[in-house]
Amino acid sequence: MAPAKRYTLEQVAAHNKEGDLWIVVNNDVYDLSRFADLHPGGAGVLVAPDIAGTDCTAAFFSLHRSDVLAKYAGLKIGHLDVGPADDRQPPYLVPAPGALSPAPHAEPDWLVPSFRSPYYAPSHHALQQAMRHFFDSEVRAEARAHELSGERPTQKLVELMGRPEWAIHQMRMGPGRHLHGLTLPGGVRGEDFDYFHELVVIQEMCRVGAPGYMAGLQAGMVIGLPPVLNFGDDKLKARILPDVFAGKKFISLAISEPHAGSDVQGITTTGTLSPDGKHWIVSGMKKWITNGHFSDHFMTAVRTGPRSLTMMLISRADDEGAVDTRKIKTSYSAAAGTAYVFLEKAKVPVENVMGGEGNGLKVILSNFNHERWVICCRIARYSRLMYEETWKWAHLRKSQGKRLIDHPVVRAKLAKMIYKIDMGQAWLENITYQMTHMSYAEQSTTLAGPMALLKTFLSRAGAEISSDCVQIWGGRGLTQGGMGALVEQFQRTYKVSDSGLAVPRGFGTVVLTRPDTFALQFDSILGGSEEVLADLGVRQAMKRMPQAVL
Repeated sequence: MAPAKRYTLEQVAAHNKEGDLWIVVNNDVYDLSRFADLHPGGAGVLVAPDIAGTDCTAAFFSLHRSDVLAKYAGLKIGHLDVGPADDRQPPYLVPAPGALSPAPHAEPDWLVPSFRSPYYAPSHHALQQAMRHFFDSEVRAEARAHELSGERPTQKLVELMGRPEWAIHQMRMGPGRHLHGLTLPGGVRGEDFDYFHELVVIQEMCRVGAPGYMAGLQAGMVIGLPPVLNFGDDKLKARILPDVFAGKKFISLAISEPHAGSDVQGITTTGTLSPDGKHWIVSGMKKWITNGHFSDHFMTAVRTGPRSLTMMLISRADDEGAVDTRKIKTSYSAAAGTAYVFLEKAKVPVENVMGGEGNGLKVILSNFNHERWVICCRIARYSRLMYEETWKWAHLRKSQGKRLIDHPVVRAKLAKMIYKIDMGQAWLENITYQMTHMSYAEQSTTLAGPMALLKTFLSRAGAEISSDCVQIWGGRGLTQGGMGALVEQFQRTYKVSDSGLAVPRGFGTVVLTRPDTFALQFDSILGGSEEVLADLGVRQAMKRMPQAVL
């Protein structure tokens, strides 16, 4: 390969007019002669005297993310000839795919080379490196584009994630027999996969920074497939799991309804047994179903009697035309495929009932603890990403002749972000460690309260971090696209609420919110509202209070 050409600033300065236009960004030389008229801001921006033929690095990074450089890499013609005695500002650090961020506190402590953690083994580090490279190289560009366009994830990418050498869909379901026999990324044996491995996968996905799109990447599976894994028979598993894990089929959780919300006592979707006893005939409507618009299967809450709720798997292919869907516009990207689901006398084989007729509530509640833990992993990582974006912006943006980072009020806001983020990650890792030493049943009884309090802390911290980030970013923190795009997304989407899942007090709480209504990654209501979970955490502690302690 021929060495890259090098140009002096004087040579670049000679190309400073329309039709013959060069610029320097980050010590790289770009020929924009043919691109100027295609520039979204118009050619006039580029032919301005302080841009055309100059080193406009500072101006570029005040308006654009480094992703733009990768998008237009084809316009690069060489490098700036910089000598050893050059006193110009060194180039900005542009992240390379798969690399750790050099920004302080941008990575959790266990990934910082000089830090140590008792929780993570070499296999966790190996998996993290593989996942970081995969999501940076294969997912990030599509995710950012589709987040804005509202297009669903491409089938090619979803199936790539499901290939045996990646097995990302399987890993998102947590430890279990469904991973046994697999060699996972980083050389991790499926039998050795634990909750810290799962935490790695979840948090690396979140770094992509596209909440609606990421919900479109099989978020419905994460909440809709556990009943099949936990309650389905071998025949049903053999029919459903391979295609979902391969990314060829999608599954959604369908509980919420237009009138009942997620109040299971008010569910009106009804099933009646066919005369021959072989099928349930189901009619009704579900609403706010994540991935619903393109899902093939629906794990559906159905009323099968006055006081009987049953969970059953309803597939489009089982009764063509009986299942229909329509997209719903929400506050975040349509890439998630949030939808209405219409059921018109759908024939559901009796073997598709999960856990037995009338045991629907048991099936619904069985995955709550793990589900809330997944939400905690996501909030913790996305809050850290927002801090990282803001930290870098504070070093770049100048106000009143000084960088934002040089203002004490800005440093105070960043300090609060750092201690909230690191506190949340430390608490999350402690809970995760307990999970690795408990059975699923023990987790449900012992960790329900601590998990509820952890989620309350993380969601409230996320809200405060979001607010402080926007204050530092100003108008850019409220603008879709551009430098503050991720901050705007977080501010807009973290608190889209759903209507809550009401269950009898005998199950330990009055309202247990379901994620199938919006499935936002950073929701203060998703998985249980802050108020309800805070109360749940205290009431769980009350149960352990000995009578004689005064």
